[in-house]
Amino acid sequence: MKKLVFGIAFVFFIAFMILAAFDMRPFGEPGFTEIDDYYIQNAQAEAGTNNVVTSIVFDYRGFDTLGEGTVLFTAVVGIVALFREVVK
Repeated sequence: MKKLVFGIAFVFFIAFMILAAFDMRPFGEPGFTEIDDYYIQNAQAEAGTNNVVTSIVFDYRGFDTLGEGTVLFTAVVGIVALFREVVK
């Protein structure tokens, strides 16, 4: 039974990957959307910074950046805990 479930899940996964590959843009083609224009036009007024990338990372997506930092910190602490020397 486990092999059947694994086989069905594997077939769905491969089908998803093939469909996703067909939906991709051609290599090198830019993927601009309407939100790009919004950020470029409003970043300085809303975030108070001249650097659009900085305003996106720290103002528009601040909680996402905080989450990424938390994951990175947790990974570092886990590695340090794994490789620490045990004191007897």
